[in-house]
Amino acid sequence: METNRQKKIAGVIQKDLAILLQNDARNGMPGVILSVTKVSVTTDLSIAKVFLSIFPADKSKSILEGIKENAPQIKHQIAMRTKHQLRKMPELIYYVDDTLDYLETIDAALRGEDGNPIKNPDLLPSRKKI
Repeated sequence: METNRQKKIAGVIQKDLAILLQNDARNGMPGVILSVTKVSVTTDLSIAKVFLSIFPADKSKSILEGIKENAPQIKHQIAMRTKHQLRKMPELIYYVDDTLDYLETIDAALRGEDGNPIKNPDLLPSRKKI
């Protein structure tokens, strides 16, 4: 269970990171929509897991790699934005949030486009817990 402190820090990071990444995407990658769907902070406040939703989905892997390559600069910019709110900036670890793609797969399967997942559960890809 997350403490109020963890939730507050996660909210601050999510808001500032969304602004930063969306501005960068708007300036450097026209046609790409990037949003920070969730941030969860560990109990010791040292690590923040950042979940990103990237559209179009086929570019998500390359965009995530670019974000990971620029992680130190991004962390520094977020630290500068939050210097009056956070004493120590957590390490940011980035993941692609594939929830919408997964839901679309389930929806298509339930409509019968790819077979019936209730009769054949192997149709849906299994998801691993992060």
